Amino acid sequence: MKDTQWLDEIGASVELGVNPETLKLWREIGYLKPGTHWRSAPNNESMPWTPKVIYHLRWCKEVIEYWQKKDAPISSIAA
Repeated sequence: MKDTQWLDEIGASVELGVNPETLKLWREIGYLKPGTHWRSAPNNESMPWTPKVIYHLRWCKEVIEYWQKKDAPISSIAA
């Protein structure tokens, strides 16, 4: 695992074992909360029209494990 807790979309998708589009879908439906699980990267060049998203790896893993234990359909959602 990386030393940093915040990873870009590609890095987070690799570490979490999901497609980047799946991460986007989980954000859109509310499984991953803004400010907690993800936030806009501090890159002023792409703001505000195409902000890059970064993910807090540990907190994303925690919420994914929580929903898997609750037998929620998060593991079956495909982008």
